[in-house]
Parts: sequence; C-alpha cells; structure tokens
Amino acid sequence: MTAEQMPDPIDAAALEWVIRLRDPGFDGWEAFESWMEADPAHARVYQAMAVVDEDMAALVAAVPAPVLRPVPVVPARRVSRAWFGGAIAASLAAITATIVVQNQPDPYLIETAAGQPRSVVLADGTRLDLNGGTQLLLDRKAPREAVLKQGEVVFTVVHDDQRPFRVSVGKASLLDVGTVFNVARTGPRTTVAVSEGAVVFNPDAEAVRLPAGRSLRAVDGAGSIVLANTAPATIGSWRTGQLVYDGAALADVAADLVRSTGLVIVADPAVAERKFRGVISLGDNRRALPAGLGPLLGVRVVADGAGWRLQAAAP
Repeated sequence: MTAEQMPDPIDAAALEWVIRLRDPGFDGWEAFESWMEADPAHARVYQAMAVVDEDMAALVAAVPAPVLRPVPVVPARRVSRAWFGGAIAASLAAITATIVVQNQPDPYLIETAAGQPRSVVLADGTRLDLNGGTQLLLDRKAPREAVLKQGEVVFTVVHDDQRPFRVSVGKASLLDVGTVFNVARTGPRTTVAVSEGAVVFNPDAEAVRLPAGRSLRAVDGAGSIVLANTAPATIGSWRTGQLVYDGAALADVAADLVRSTGLVIVADPAVAERKFRGVISLGDNRRALPAGLGPLLGVRVVADGAGWRLQAAAP
C-alpha cells in the first residue's frame, strides 16, 4: 500500500467511532467525548461519516430491491475517497440498496422500531438516546433543533448560552438550560422529566421552568399542565432495562412497554388514568413479561389478538 492509499488517522478513528456507536451496549462515552474535544477536525470528520452512515441505514430500510450503485461522497474535509468508500463498504456489509447519499433532503428523520433503541451523537457532542418506536426529526441546517414526532428520547445536551438547544414536541417546545432530560410523546400526550440542569417548557407562552427532579405531563387541547417530583436517578431508566414510576397513568405505562419491548399492550379506558407506583424490570425474556403485569399493576392482562389488553380486575 502506497502512502497515498493509506487512510488518514483521523478518518480511521472517526470510522471506528461510527461503527462502535451503532452498538446499543456502547459504554465508551467519556473516551468518545475526549476524542471529539481534542481537535475540531475530529468532530467535522465524525459528523461527515455519521451522516453517510445514517443515510445508508435509512436507505437500506426503505428500499428492498438489492441494487448496489456507488455514489461519490464529499465529506466536510478531504478524505481519501478510495479508502473511505472501501472501509464503509466493508463495515456495512449488509447494504443491498440503491445509495444516493447526496440527494437526501433536509430535514431528515431518524426512526427506531419498537423494542430497538439506538443512540445518536450530534456534531457538537450532544447525545440523543432514542427508545424504540421513536421518530425524531433533525436538520443539518439547524443542528441545535429537534422535533420529536412520537416516541421517547433522552437528550444529553452540550449547553451553549449563545445557541440554546430547542426541542419541538406536539404543539409545545422545550428550551435547554444546560440539561439532561427525557421527553416522551404518545398520541396527544407529552411528558418531560429533567435529570440534570433545567428546561423551559413553552418559553414563548407558559414558560414553565423544570429544574432537575421535576416532571411535566401535558395533553394537547386540555389546557392544563400537571407537574410532579421525579427522582433524577430514575429518569431515562428504560436505557438500563427498568421502568420506574411514581404515580404514572397506566396509559403511559402501556405506551412505555410498547416502546421498550416491541410488545402490543393497550390500557382500556376504564384503567387508563389509574396511577401506578413501582418498578417494572424488563428482563431478557420480554415475551413472558405480560404474565407478571397483572398482579404488579392491579389489573387483568387479557390476550387480544397479537397483543395484550390491561383491564379492570374482576370484583
């Protein structure tokens, strides 16, 4: 291999991080953040490769026809194209779709299937942990904004006083104040819980400030906001296989179970607003989970087609 064919060390390291960050069990965040902060070029090259990886993954999922057509890619800085194309092809061996990276529009959608969480790191180091069943809209032209269409995300935001991070969800918006926070959107319901720092809910309207340890529940069109205390250590606990509740409605519990397990679980209207306090451990055998929900939630769990329904227990 000639010197011209050798990969640039930054390119090689960035590609390695792209591959490692695809692993749901990745736990090297401190090392990754240190590498990103060591040189501005690291973030630029990582973002260029992450965008290519994201576009490829979306196209693989969307286009079933096994047609492979390479397209030249121009990243944020000069990268050895021969090495970059070969390395991407080798690391994404499952690609069997048409690849037209440069024609991807802005904004772009990141979508996860129920029971299949993933993590995304933005160019500024902001980390987004997406639960299953999530649709999150991002825009390369507005890198400090996100739109949660449905699902659940833990936002670990790198704070910037000059460019606050804004999340739009339903008819509301959230503004970060140096923050780690969890946002869930199920139908017309939005819940927000803050683990670190603070967020401002609807800064241009109600301007409700949520510090660490506070949560909020709002329903579109209801005209009211419900505030509560939430232990910061339990926020985003779904990432470790536990769902922790202190007075959550069973409708929200059922939605959480669908996102985290991929199972179809629905709460009947008669029990949907009933409150639950406790911990649900998802475990490895999630298909067996519904059998233990009845006694824990105080309801009947009835098989309903391909899923289960939470009903009021018999008197």
